[in-house]
Amino acid sequence: MSEATQTNTVPRPGRGRLIRFFLKGSKFFFLLCMICAALSALADMITPQIIRIAVDNVLGKAPLDNLSPQVRAAVEAAGGPAYLREHLWILALAVIAVALVKVATQYGFRVANTRGSETMVKTMRDTLFNHIERLPFQWHMTNHTGDIIQRCTSDIDTTRNFISEQMTNLIRIIILLGLSVVFMLTMNVQLTLIAMIPLPVIIWYSLRFHHKIHEGFEKCDENEGKLSAMVQENLTGVRVVRAFGRERYERDRFNAQNEHYTGLWCDMGETMSRFWSVSDIFSGIQIMLVVVFGVLFCLNDSMTSGEYIAFLSYNGMLVWPVRQLGRMISEMSKAGVSIDRIGYIMDAEEEKDDGDAQTPPMTGDIRFEHVSFAYEGAPEMLHDIDLTVPAGSTLGILGGTGSGKSTLMYLLDRLYPLSPENGRITIGGTDIRRIKLSHLRSNIGIVLQEPFLFSRTLRENLGITSASLSEEDMREAARAASLDETVDSFSKGYETFVGERGVTLSGGQKQRAAIARMLTQKAPIMIFDDSLSAVDTETDAKIRSELEKRFGSATIILISHRITTLSKADRVLVLDHGRISQLGTPEELRTQPGLYRQIYDIQSLSREEANV
Repeated sequence: MSEATQTNTVPRPGRGRLIRFFLKGSKFFFLLCMICAALSALADMITPQIIRIAVDNVLGKAPLDNLSPQVRAAVEAAGGPAYLREHLWILALAVIAVALVKVATQYGFRVANTRGSETMVKTMRDTLFNHIERLPFQWHMTNHTGDIIQRCTSDIDTTRNFISEQMTNLIRIIILLGLSVVFMLTMNVQLTLIAMIPLPVIIWYSLRFHHKIHEGFEKCDENEGKLSAMVQENLTGVRVVRAFGRERYERDRFNAQNEHYTGLWCDMGETMSRFWSVSDIFSGIQIMLVVVFGVLFCLNDSMTSGEYIAFLSYNGMLVWPVRQLGRMISEMSKAGVSIDRIGYIMDAEEEKDDGDAQTPPMTGDIRFEHVSFAYEGAPEMLHDIDLTVPAGSTLGILGGTGSGKSTLMYLLDRLYPLSPENGRITIGGTDIRRIKLSHLRSNIGIVLQEPFLFSRTLRENLGITSASLSEEDMREAARAASLDETVDSFSKGYETFVGERGVTLSGGQKQRAAIARMLTQKAPIMIFDDSLSAVDTETDAKIRSELEKRFGSATIILISHRITTLSKADRVLVLDHGRISQLGTPEELRTQPGLYRQIYDIQSLSREEANV
């Protein structure tokens, strides 16, 4: 990870600040959108005026006194009512010209909107991915992958739709509302006031539903995340599901969650249907009032036919923004939930180095000084671990399930933070909390208990540690991990495509590939977290021999339940419920009562029986 990426700062609290941050690089396009929307709204305002002039002043021969000075001047400049009456094509051409302006502005709006929204989505995805990549290991362990994916896909799309479809139309809505009311007032004040009567009720009703809609969308979004997590887990663990015949159980679990999720959306559909139905009733009443009272005003000569036609057009422009306000509130509720869910990720604290982080040599002794540790909300896992691993030595670690073997290594690699009051870990005398993270991890090679391979070729998987890995270095690592013969048996060799999570390889092949990948790192500290369990004892011995021959100067930590794997270690640490139970050479521990001797006797007896 580049340092430029690491120093990228992201605002934490507040939806507004988060949206403004995501709008970097797309503000110009959205500004252009709003300009086009404003011009389109102005074009909408002009057409009813042309129709009004045609009906009242040109065809109806009414005087120009009822027109504003600017409009009157425009009519006179076009030749006056008499000239226009004989050349109606001029008015038709004016309508076409306004329509062309509207078409052009709408085209510009769509193009700019698309560019702006896609640029914003790219920024959101890049930012979220980069941020997630820098979040602590502990955060990933406490959040479902499927839910994270849903936040980075569905919630981003919801946010994009609100900004591109609702926010960009805001300026258009304001212009239509404002100018419609102005033009309506100039034509008939009484009818305008009548038209305005239902509007406060519609606005109040929309605001009243906002909170209820927000809660509904929040539940739907959360349950969509649970559904996505369930799908992700089942697709990832499909072999386990098939192996144990759990298809029906998993299908029933999925169907139950899917039914609950569908029910939530059905409830939301009912709520939205009530909202829009009542909103339609109020809007229909508003239009009915304008039509009825407008006809009465025309019959009483309080209003001309042209004014009535134009008034109806402006009333339609007034009703649409008010109805759009309800939709905007609905979409704002959805977007608010989505932005909060995205904000949950952005609020998570990234891993970061101290201001005086160091890059010391990593070839010194490893020292665990009275280390204790507990996972969040769980009992203490490690209790007062005091241990020194001399540089260049091999330490074996043995212990039962849950004894803290892997946890000890996670702490060494700073995958989990160790608070100062719980002891400290040093390498060459330097506290690992003061070592730059990138430096620490590039010098600690670790093969995890469950090896993970990407859906790429073997070459890409082995070369992931370095962009400049040479062919010879890759083949040397493969030979040391006893992977070379396996690769040679593949028709495409190192270009063989590995399925998702290495599904096309056997357990032993995956472990050897993960070991080879780690060896390409040429780290001075190497950790094997029970990563030889799936290979046979002969291959195990061969790999350990190659490690000793090629990487004898490295500090090696072997976590294993296999005594033969630990037999060549300089010392073996035995953990029992997070405490140091035994520590000594393999020869010493074989003569002492304890867990090591018990396992040694059991495995020795098994080998003897196998040889009979």
